[in-house]
Amino acid sequence: MTVGSPLNVFGILFSVITVSALLIWVERRLIGIWQDRLGPNRLGPLGLMQVAADMIKIFFKEDWTPPFADRPVFFIAPAIIMIATLTGFVVIPFAPGIGVVDFNFGLLYFLALSSLSVYSVVLAGYVSNNKYALLGSLRAAAQTISYEVFMGLSVMGVVMLAGSFNLREIVEAQRDVWFCLPQIAGLVTFTIAAIAEMHRAPFDLPEGEQELVAGFHMEYSGMKFGMFFVGEYLSVTLNAAMMVTLFFGGWLGPAFLPPLLWFMLKTSLVIIFFILVRSALPRPRYDQLMSFGWKVMLPVTLLNLLVTGAAVLSTQH
Repeated sequence: MTVGSPLNVFGILFSVITVSALLIWVERRLIGIWQDRLGPNRLGPLGLMQVAADMIKIFFKEDWTPPFADRPVFFIAPAIIMIATLTGFVVIPFAPGIGVVDFNFGLLYFLALSSLSVYSVVLAGYVSNNKYALLGSLRAAAQTISYEVFMGLSVMGVVMLAGSFNLREIVEAQRDVWFCLPQIAGLVTFTIAAIAEMHRAPFDLPEGEQELVAGFHMEYSGMKFGMFFVGEYLSVTLNAAMMVTLFFGGWLGPAFLPPLLWFMLKTSLVIIFFILVRSALPRPRYDQLMSFGWKVMLPVTLLNLLVTGAAVLSTQH
């Protein structure tokens, strides 16, 4: 199988959308277990048909557009996050020979697309013409732009050690040791930045129910809300896959499992970690979130960059 073949493209697209839909059930089930309650258990075995019920409800729910909203942009906003996140998967190296494209600036492409998704949130809040939605979008803009800085800086140590922005070459550079060990500071900062970028709890300030009702997607319903909903789970899957690629050796592992299964197993564990964080940690205040980014995350990423650069230079002489 070659990278970029039609079988690769359609197989990856189908798998990614299926996994993201299934995550709706997985998250509810795991949080139910961790919080000592049942979770979905009525529809089908173990509540597996809950996802189908949710999808049917979204399909047949009235797709209402507020008369005071800016209609063209109101329709475009939820599509942006779906398109930006789905196209992010084209650079993920799932296994040798399995992927959509392979080019030398895959990591930069991922960072660029992750910054584009903020347009969806900002436009949705602004054109809804609702003060709570606008507050949510302003929070999302400040939060995303701030934590993008730390996400970009956190992966520069990986780039130094691998000597490339090509994600396949970064995976191959981890044959001796996964970068989660020499780049533990980069891993921690990337993880925190990814959770903030995804607007996941405990950093879900743009849609904090207690303050903003539903935040930036307050006026959305039906399929348009469904696109925001599925887009979030697509983003979780994409960021988990990128963490595995950069810090956990990608498809590398002992030979008793195929490379693709190793990649899927590692990505699943990272997704479960994201869900555990949501169920275990309280939401901070917005000022605490921003202060933590600029006063803690920025110095840590810069220090990691400095130490990694010094280590790389010392090994070359």
